[in-house]
Amino acid sequence: MAGIRIRALSPTEQPPMHLLLLADPSEELVLSYLHKSRIFVAEKAGTIVGVLVLQPQGQQAEIMNIAVAEQQQGQGIGRLLLKHAIMQASKQKIKQLVVCTGNSSLPALSLYQGCGFSVVSIDEGYFLRAYPEPIFENGLPCTDRIKLRLEL
Repeated sequence: MAGIRIRALSPTEQPPMHLLLLADPSEELVLSYLHKSRIFVAEKAGTIVGVLVLQPQGQQAEIMNIAVAEQQQGQGIGRLLLKHAIMQASKQKIKQLVVCTGNSSLPALSLYQGCGFSVVSIDEGYFLRAYPEPIFENGLPCTDRIKLRLEL
């Protein structure tokens, strides 16, 4: 995609919390995993418009967060970030990538499955237990956490 640059966030840069909170409304949860993760950003004209957080866990890595600025969504930036994460994981000899998302995150489910991920489990009621306020996306209540996996 022309005009988009994917790069690792340097340790001296602040993570783009406004984007991270688009994918996970709990700042406390986001902060709990950032320090042990690699953060990649998508830049357009020098502005960060997307973010992906990848947490290695031995021969597996989990995509903890992926988000694109609302006005930039639907342009393939999320797919570029995801492909970059897959490439980085392969270079690090990671055997599996996993990602979890909500049952109501229809664009995310389409993105992951379109990039080769398969559903491996459903944690019914997860979002009702884990978050104090109800979450709604795409006109649907977000109740169940769906785990997807990609074998590398």
